[in-house]
This record gives sequence, structure tokens and C-alpha cells, in this order.
Amino acid sequence: MPADRLSALDIAFLCLEGSTTPMHMGVMATFTPPAPVDAHRVAALVTERAAGIPRLARRVRFDPPPFRGASWETVPRFDAADHVRVHHLDGRDRPAPGDPLVEMASAWLAAGLDTTAPLWEARIVTGFPDGSFALLLKLHHALADGTGAAQLALGLLDGAGAPRRRVPPRADTGATHTETADTGAAGVPRSPLGTALGEVGAGVRDALGQAVGQAAGTAGIATTMLRSVRPWPPPATLTANSPRRRIGLVRLDMAEVRAVRAAHGGTTNDVVLAVVAGALREWLRGRGRDPDRSALRALVPVSVRGRAERPTDGNALSGYLCDLPVEVDDPVERLRRVRSAMEHNKRTGPTRGAGAFPVLAGRLPSGLHRLATRGVGHAAPLLFDTVVTTVGLPGLPMGLAGAPLREVYPFVPLAPHQSLGIAVVPYRSGLHVGLQVNADAVADVNALSDAVTKSLSALYHRRP
Repeated sequence: MPADRLSALDIAFLCLEGSTTPMHMGVMATFTPPAPVDAHRVAALVTERAAGIPRLARRVRFDPPPFRGASWETVPRFDAADHVRVHHLDGRDRPAPGDPLVEMASAWLAAGLDTTAPLWEARIVTGFPDGSFALLLKLHHALADGTGAAQLALGLLDGAGAPRRRVPPRADTGATHTETADTGAAGVPRSPLGTALGEVGAGVRDALGQAVGQAAGTAGIATTMLRSVRPWPPPATLTANSPRRRIGLVRLDMAEVRAVRAAHGGTTNDVVLAVVAGALREWLRGRGRDPDRSALRALVPVSVRGRAERPTDGNALSGYLCDLPVEVDDPVERLRRVRSAMEHNKRTGPTRGAGAFPVLAGRLPSGLHRLATRGVGHAAPLLFDTVVTTVGLPGLPMGLAGAPLREVYPFVPLAPHQSLGIAVVPYRSGLHVGLQVNADAVADVNALSDAVTKSLSALYHRRP
């Protein structure tokens, strides 16, 4: 496939895009400068660096019918300044008690990207009492997977990222834009949940039916997917789609995570999944649900970039499905069960199990995604309840405009009818957990954030 062509999986993410299902990833990074900084100077620096990253100058061009594939094209006279804004927190960002950055970022992340333009936006946010500032970034999933998004974000930081090629700016470039407020996406009428799920079956059968007719590996993924579909009643996290989002920030101590691993075994990702299971157990109780009668499952994305037949700048993803043992009260037993499930997944491999449906999506004709992906996307709750993804960063200190990076929180988009997504970035001494929730389904994301902290503490204090 030519380098400028979108893969079928890239197109699938575009086809899932909607006013209540924005398909971009997000990052919130905070920096502590040694002296006050000029926000417009920082924005100009980010603009200059973004202008030198060719992928950020590209937009999608769809092929004419009937083929409906798509290619990347460089925007003529691209100006990166169109995608970078300065936002100063003031009284309008404090309508209610809470962190004004979280309030502002929640509304900003809820708004979808313009899919006719380059698929990214950035904000430089100032106005903090301690003089710190934040970089907010969103990148559409069609542009990159988690690993690719991290590489693009690193390209905006000091001394990081790949060599850049300058994209010629417009004649009037140089100015950055200032805004005083961000608003979320406008509300849209909702389809009844039962109707949406009722329309899923035909789309699933059609899409998987075509897949079964292909190679044995593709047929195996499709068959395993069908066997993994969960019967009624619906999971506790199932909800109506909403344009409203809310984020939660949790910083865990990497020393405690390492101590848990040393005491009980497993990988950092195993510990993360066990911590999530414990947090969701408490969350279910808080919602009046009996966790002992609940069954929740996580999709754990897996990069297959090294296994790809051809190099790609876009998505090279598969995934594992991991049952989260929310019914188990003992935190150590929860970790043991997660370890066992993930070891089974790894033995099966990332391109064979039911969680490999991104691989399946990448093998389907692009035209089929244009017809069926939105309908099939509504079936996501039949396979999994939440996404739990971990994105690696270099362990070296990083910064922006000479200001050291303090914390970095990632955010993953929500699949249709799902309440929450969980993304994790280990950086230096912290394990940074970004929660993004459907604000109509999860009234208090802070309670869920607290539950994550308590869940790790329970594991840490069970060391021998």
C-alpha cells in the first residue's frame, strides 16, 4: 500500500466519527518553568515545530465512488498556527468548584475535530497561580495509533522527536490565535439505545460474513469474535451516547507499582489492569450495582507495528480482551487472575484472538467500512466494556520552552455506548492515568479517580 494511502483501519476510525463519538486521542501535559513564560512565545514555538512535521500538514482526501478508499494530501499553503491557540484561565473557567484546567480540558476534548482539515489541535493554557502552563493536544485516531500519537507529541517538545522538514507557511503566518473560552460539542438528539443495538445484528453479520470468506487467519478472528459476543443482559457500563465528556487525573507512584510487581509478579500492565478491576468494583458498588454479579471486560490495545507487512504511519493495532475480575474481593487474587488471562492472551498472540478485531478491520475493503462501520461500532459493548491502554514514553527528562515536563495524562476515545476509557503513561517516578468518561453516565469522575488510588494502595499493602 502506498505510504500516502489510509489503511482500512484508519478509514474505520474516520467512519466511527460522530458528534457523540469523537475519535481523537488526547494529551494533557503540564510544565513548571523556572520563570514566568510568555504563552504566545510558547505557542509560536509549538507552531514552528508542528510546521516541520509533515504528517501534521496532511488532510484526508476520499476517492470517488464506488471504491471509497482515501489518501493523505498535504494542505496547500499549510499554516500550523491555524491549529494552535492560547487559552488563559480566568473566572469564566470556574463556574463551579473544581480544577479549572480539568473543566476547560473536558469541554475542549469533547469537541470533535474538523475531518476536512489536518486532524489535530493544540492549546497552550496559562493562568495557574504557580506560574506553570499546560499543553493540550488532540490527534485523530485515523492519523495515528497510540504509539504514533506519542511520537508526534514528542516532536513538539524540546530536543525530542524525529528530524523535521519545514512545510512552507502561508505568507501571513507568524501569528498565534488567542481565545477566551472553549465550549463542548452541541447536544444532538439521541437515538433510543434499544433501537441502536437492534440495528447492530445485520451489520455485524454482513461484515463478519465477508471476512469469513477470506484467508483462514481472518476467518479465525471473525469466528472467535462471534464466540466472544456476550449475551443479554447488557453490562453495567452500557449507556446512551452523549456529546458530554469529563476527565479524571490520577498519578500513581511508580515505586509502589514496582513493589507490587516484585511481591506478586506480573508486568506493569498486569498491575494496571488489576488496579482498574479493583477501582471498577468500588465504582459499581457506588452505583448500587452488585459487583459479584457483574462481568466487565477490557480491550487492551497491542501494537503490531513490528509485525506489519508494510511500514505505516497510521494504525498498526491489534488487541487482547481481558475479563476484569470485579467480582473478586481479594486484590492479590484479582492480580493473579489478570496475570493468568493476559498470559493466555500472549500465548494465543495478538493476531488470532477475539481482541484482534482491529486486524480484521484492516483486512476488510475500505468501501465496506463506509457502509457498515458505524453500525458495527454500536456492537462494541457486546465484546468489551472499556479500553485500557498503556503508552510508553522515554525515561529521560523532557520539557517545552525550557520548562521541565511535570505530569502527562493521556486520553482514549470512548467506543459507542460505553461509559469510560482509561489510558496510562509511565513517566519518570509517576504512572499517569487519564480517565475519560461519558459525563451523562458517570456523575462523579473524582470518585472513580479516588477508587483507582485506593485500589493500588490495597495491593501495595498486601506485600509479604
